[in-house]
Amino acid sequence: MVAVLSASVLVSTLLSRLCLAQLSDTSLSFVQPQSCTSSQFYDASRLRCSPCGEDLKASADGLHCVCDAGYTMVDNGSPIPQCTACNNMDQVVSVDKKLCLTCAECQSCRNDGKVQVENLAMKTASCQTCPNKTVPNALGNMCVPCHETFILATDSCSCPPANLKGGLCFGNTKLPSRAGRLPDSIWYEMNLQASYLACSNVTFSNQTACQLLTNLVVLDVNNLVNGEAYTLYNAIPPNTNYLPKLFYMDTNIAASLGQTAPKGLLFRKDAQITLKIVKYDARGNFLGWEDVRGGTLQLCPDTQVLQDAAYKFGSTYVQSCKILISDLLNRFPEPVFYELFLLFNDSQGVQKVWPIPMQNLNLGRNEIRTGALRRFFLVDGLTGRTGSLSNPPNSVTYAKDIVLRTYQPTRNPIREPPFLLTIRYAQVPDLRAQTQVTFTVRYDMSYSVHKRDTDIALGVLGSLAVFIAMLETSSWRRRSGLEFIDVVTIVKYFAYFAGALSNTFFLVTFGTGVYWLIVYKGQQSTVEVALPPAGGKIETDFIIYVSCAFGLKALELIHILIVQVTVSIFLIDWEKPKGRPVSKPAANSTTPSSVSIWRTYFIANEWNEIQTKRKINPILQIFVILLLLEIIGLKNLTRRDLNLNLHPGSEVTLAPWSPILRYGIAVSMWLAVGLAQVIFCVGFCERFVEDKIQQFVDLCSVSNVSVLVLLHRCYGYYIHGRSVHGQADIGMESMYLNLKKEEDNLCAMRGLEPNMDVQTFEVLISNKVRQQYDRILSPLNEAARGNRSGREDSATLQQNLKAYFTMNKFLSSFLEHAYKDMDYVVKEKLFLERILDFEFQRSDDRSFFYNDDRTLFSNVLYYGHELVLLVFDTLLFAVVDLGAQNFVLAAIVTYLVQKILGSIRKAISRRNLATKTLVDERFLI
Repeated sequence: MVAVLSASVLVSTLLSRLCLAQLSDTSLSFVQPQSCTSSQFYDASRLRCSPCGEDLKASADGLHCVCDAGYTMVDNGSPIPQCTACNNMDQVVSVDKKLCLTCAECQSCRNDGKVQVENLAMKTASCQTCPNKTVPNALGNMCVPCHETFILATDSCSCPPANLKGGLCFGNTKLPSRAGRLPDSIWYEMNLQASYLACSNVTFSNQTACQLLTNLVVLDVNNLVNGEAYTLYNAIPPNTNYLPKLFYMDTNIAASLGQTAPKGLLFRKDAQITLKIVKYDARGNFLGWEDVRGGTLQLCPDTQVLQDAAYKFGSTYVQSCKILISDLLNRFPEPVFYELFLLFNDSQGVQKVWPIPMQNLNLGRNEIRTGALRRFFLVDGLTGRTGSLSNPPNSVTYAKDIVLRTYQPTRNPIREPPFLLTIRYAQVPDLRAQTQVTFTVRYDMSYSVHKRDTDIALGVLGSLAVFIAMLETSSWRRRSGLEFIDVVTIVKYFAYFAGALSNTFFLVTFGTGVYWLIVYKGQQSTVEVALPPAGGKIETDFIIYVSCAFGLKALELIHILIVQVTVSIFLIDWEKPKGRPVSKPAANSTTPSSVSIWRTYFIANEWNEIQTKRKINPILQIFVILLLLEIIGLKNLTRRDLNLNLHPGSEVTLAPWSPILRYGIAVSMWLAVGLAQVIFCVGFCERFVEDKIQQFVDLCSVSNVSVLVLLHRCYGYYIHGRSVHGQADIGMESMYLNLKKEEDNLCAMRGLEPNMDVQTFEVLISNKVRQQYDRILSPLNEAARGNRSGREDSATLQQNLKAYFTMNKFLSSFLEHAYKDMDYVVKEKLFLERILDFEFQRSDDRSFFYNDDRTLFSNVLYYGHELVLLVFDTLLFAVVDLGAQNFVLAAIVTYLVQKILGSIRKAISRRNLATKTLVDERFLI
C-alpha cells in the first residue's frame, strides 16, 4: 500500500512539473524595439531581439538590419538582407547600395566637397566639383543650391564662422547691447541667435524663425522676462510682420482682458465648453487647429469619457495622479506649443474664437506683464540637453498644476476674463523619478457682496449676542443676590457670551450653507453662480466660523452641565408621624421617627433617572441621518457640480466635495430630523403615551414629597408634592380610594394655594431664606471637609439626621407661611418677564413664587436644554465631517461623545443628589 502511494505521489509530482514547464514555454519576456542593441533587430513575429549577424547593423527604426559601409545589399523582404563586400580598392558602393562601382577617386569625394556621379549601366562612377552657389546633397550624388542666406550674405556657399548662426549665414550678426541670462542648453545655443537674426532681418522676414524665437521665450518658464530670449524678442519692433504676440495686453490682465472679452457669453446647465487650440512644434512649424478633448491638456491617463467631463460647464473637475517622467518624455519627445481659444457664436450666429489668456505661476509678482501670456507647453525635455541633441536631458520641465478657471457671470465680464488658464511648472533632474501632476477646472465669481452680507450679519447678531449676554448676567446677579460685580460675575458674563456668540456663528454658517445649496444646486437653465473656490478666503472663513461655533457651543454646554451638577436640592417630606416612638432615644441622638423614608428614596431615584432624559432618541437620530445621507444618497448633492443625481454611476466623473454644501445638507438634515422628533415627542408621545416630566410631578403628590431645586443661590424651582389626603404612607386599598376621590373631584386640589391646581413654580427666595438654608447645612459641610476618608461614623450619621429633620422642618414651615420675616408671595410672571427670562422685582424682604405651567424645572435637566444639546450634536457631527469628509465616522464620534457626556453628567449628578438631599448614595440605583 505504501509503495502504491509513493508511486502516485511521484507521478503527480512529475505531471505538475511537466505542466509548469509547458506554462513557462508560453510566457514571453517583455521586450520593446528600443531595448535592442545596435547589432540586433526587433523580430516582430517573435516579439524579441534577434542578432543581425556579421557585416550588418540595425536600421534606424530597429525593425530590420542594413549592411555595413562598403557592402552592397540585396533586400528580398527578409529583415536580414544579403550583403556582398566590394573588395577592390577602386570600388565604391552605389547610392542605392545595390552595385559595386569602379571609381579610383571616389573614396575622397565627399571629403573634397565633390559629388559622386554614377553610371549604373557601365558600373562606373566619377567625382565632380559642384558649380558656384551649389553644394552636394545629403547623399552626395548631386549638387543642390545652397541656402539663400549664404547667397545673400556672401554671394557663395561659404560663410565666415562669425557669421554662421544655426546653420544660416548672416551678413550682420549684431545683437542688442543688453543681453539677459542664457540657459545652459544646446537648443538655445543652436537656435536662439539664428531665430532672432532671421526674424528681425527685414530681408528674410522668416515666419518660422519668429515662431521659434517665441517658443524659446516661453520655454524659459522661471526667468521669462529676464532671459536673453525675451531680450531678443523685445528688441524686435512689434510691427514686424510675422512676429507672434507673446502677451495679450501690455497692461494688467484684470483691467484689460475682462473689458476686451466677448459680451453675451451664456452657458446652459451641463453644456460642454468648446475649446480650440493652435499647435506649433518646437521649431516653430504650424501644426494646425485641434479640438480640446480628453487628454489634450491632461497629462494623467484616463478614459475619454471621464476626461471629457472636465469641460462640462458648471462642474468642478480635479484629476491628479503620479506619473513617470520617462512616460511624459515618451508622449512628448519634443515640446509642443499651444494657444488656447474659446469657440462661441456671437449675437448674429457667427462662429468666432476668443483667445484664453495663460498665466505662468512660476513668474514673480513684480515681473511685468506676466499674467496674459498667449502660448504655453506641457512637457519640455529639449532645453535640458547639453552638448548634443542626442544626449539625454539633464532636466525635464513639465506642467505640474494646470487650472482652467471660469469667472462668473461669463456674459458680462468687467475686470476678470471669463476664462483663464494658469500653469505652474516644475523641473525634475531624475528621468526615472515619479511626479504628481494635477489638472483642475474650477469656477469663480465676485464674492464681495456675499462677504459684505456675512460681515453685516455677524456684526448685527454679534451685537445682539453682547446684549443677550449682559441681560443673562444681570438676571444671574439678581437670582444670586449679588450687589457688586466681582470676578465670578465676569466669568459668568463670558460664559453667557460664549453661548450667544456660538448661536451667532451657527446661524450665519447655517444660513450660508443653505443659501449656497439652494442657489448653486437650484440653477435650472443657465449657470451664473459659482461656489466659493476650494481653499479660498470665503471657504476658509466659513470653516473658521463653524469651528468657532462648535468651540463656543462646547463652552456653553460645559457651563450648563457645571450649573446642573452643582444645584442645591432638597426633598421635603410632608408625612406626619402616626404615633409616639416606643423606645427612648439614646444620648446625643435624634428621636426615631415612624415616618417611612422609602418614599423619599423613591422620589430621589426617579429624579436621578430623569437627569439625562431628552426629547429625542439619539440612536434613532443617527440612524435616520445615515439613512438619508448615505443610503438615499443626499450626500451626492454636496459635490462641486450641478448634477442632482443621488446615485451617479461609475462612468460619471465625481467632482470633489464642497465643505459648505456638506455642512449645509448635514445641518439641515440633522435639525430637520431632530425637530421632527421633538414635535413628535411633545405633540404625541407626551400626550398619549408617556410624559415622564409630568409623571414625576404626579409621583411627588402621590408620595407626599415636595422638591426644592435652587439653580442659583436665590433662584430655583419648587414642585409642590404635598398630598391632599394628608398621608401617603398607606396601604394599597387606601391609596386606590384616595386616587378615586381625586378623580371624582371629592377632595381639594393639589396646588400650593387653595383652589389652585398649579404644582410647579419658579422660586426667587430672599437672602434671609438662603442664609437660613446655608446655616442648617454648614455643619455638614464642615464635617465633610474634615472627614477625608469618606467613612461615616455614628456622630456624623447623627449630625446628618439632625440636619435632615431640621431642614425638612424649616422648609415645610416656610411653605406654610410660618415665618413672617421670611414670607413669600405667589404670583404670575409678567409677559415681558417671561420673554426676557428676567424678574423685575427684587427679593430683598420677601420671596416670590411664580406660577409655572411650562414645567421649567426641567432646566436643571437635559430635558430643558434640548435645543442646546441638539445644536451641539449638530455642530459636532458637522465639524468631524469637515475634517474627515465621512458622515459615518462623524455619526460614530457624535454618538460616543453623547454617551460619554451622559455618563459623566449622570455620575456627578448622582453624587450631588446624595450630598444635597442627605439621601445615602447606596440607595440611588
